[in-house]
Amino acid sequence: MNSLPPTTPSGLNRRRFLSRGAAATAAAFAFPYVGSVLGANDRIQIGCIGVGGKGSSDTDDAARCGGTIVGLCDVDRTTLAQKGQKYPKAQQFQDFRKMFDQIGKSIDAVTISTPDHVHGIAAATAMRLGKHIYCQKPLTQTVHEARILRQLARDGKLATQMGNQGSAGSGLRRAVEVIQSGIIGKVTELHVWSNRPVWPQGLARPEGSDPVPESLDWDLWLGPAQHRPFKKGVYHGFAWRGWNDFGTGALGDMACHTVNMPFRALKLGYPTRVVAELTSQSFPETFAKTSRIRFEFPERDGLPPLKFWWYDGNPSDKDLAPLRPSADLTREIVTLKGSLPSSGCLLVGDKGKLFSPDDYGSQFFIMVGNEKIFLPGDAHEAVKAVPQSIPRSPGHNEEWFQMMRDGTPAYSNFDIAAYLTEIILLGCIAVRVGEGKVMDWDGPNMRSTNLPEAARFVKRDSRKGWDI
Repeated sequence: MNSLPPTTPSGLNRRRFLSRGAAATAAAFAFPYVGSVLGANDRIQIGCIGVGGKGSSDTDDAARCGGTIVGLCDVDRTTLAQKGQKYPKAQQFQDFRKMFDQIGKSIDAVTISTPDHVHGIAAATAMRLGKHIYCQKPLTQTVHEARILRQLARDGKLATQMGNQGSAGSGLRRAVEVIQSGIIGKVTELHVWSNRPVWPQGLARPEGSDPVPESLDWDLWLGPAQHRPFKKGVYHGFAWRGWNDFGTGALGDMACHTVNMPFRALKLGYPTRVVAELTSQSFPETFAKTSRIRFEFPERDGLPPLKFWWYDGNPSDKDLAPLRPSADLTREIVTLKGSLPSSGCLLVGDKGKLFSPDDYGSQFFIMVGNEKIFLPGDAHEAVKAVPQSIPRSPGHNEEWFQMMRDGTPAYSNFDIAAYLTEIILLGCIAVRVGEGKVMDWDGPNMRSTNLPEAARFVKRDSRKGWDI
């Protein structure tokens, strides 16, 4: 039996939560226990780590939900100063460790919106201090880090949420209900494709170095990654995602969104086998420009074995043809849309198919029995008969605040999010192990049983002083 996220309610608000919907709700949520809720009238004081780009909106969202921003942290002083204009009472820091040392007692919760390689150490540091956490996706850069954060959330009884905002969408939750109702039967194939990367990858490290901008603390930006010279426009900014030391490629960027709905609906615990079936030219320090990765899942909770294929590659890249599902699989999708969308998710069951054309699962189409075309999920007669069993969301960030205030579990709390992240990161490991190498996987023990070389990608070799 595959190891699955816990589905049995326990702890705070169990009675309140179950009273909100059918017992089937329990299958959709993990039920972590929040040890010290803050109450409806308490001001929740927030420290924000990474306040540029997505971090800017994450900071604003925390304030919008009622948080008081007391600390702003960013390795770039220019970014920090710009955000500080909006929150002049917040103290400013370049090093999150100094923020905790100086004002940690004034912080209840933390948002983390840094490059992937800093997520794990920043979150673990905060959680060991008892801080509630909102962390951008992917939750971590390594499987080992994801496992640590999941356990820290449990041990600390903390309110957590990963930043895959599609989790709050009513369309995603409706698709989960529909799939679990059995309308499309037993699902044995899952195909998910993405138009990423839209950043540079599939390249070698450039030689030489450039002057570090005066506003940037390059050593802090590197964090746990091994030292390398600064190169203008190569890492800092949005160019870091494709580098093994800093990002997680297309998988880490988008699969926390596009795989989120089927992960929940199909109860995808740990896979037992992963292989990078095909990739474009490989480079030692960056992910490939396009890849096809196969994950194999055993029987789990009464569901049949399943194969999941992930495809990535930018259709706008003139130097390659991105890997995609076969024409036989996507014929009805092309009929529906006129061409194959640049990203999508297709579930194949023994009674029908379900297709979602967007990254967040907010819209889906269904085709059952002898039907030859996809119909909108909200208009299909079979779907109308499926009862609602999953509570709808007040909002993604609002869920985190609600969990801090009364213990109601956020839909993407770390008990769930760490599981999803681990699965996704196994695809990154398979790519780095090498094209065509079948990796048998022991999920509970975080190890490949047949490829010992995979071990070096499970846990980071951190710089001194940055070990999680």
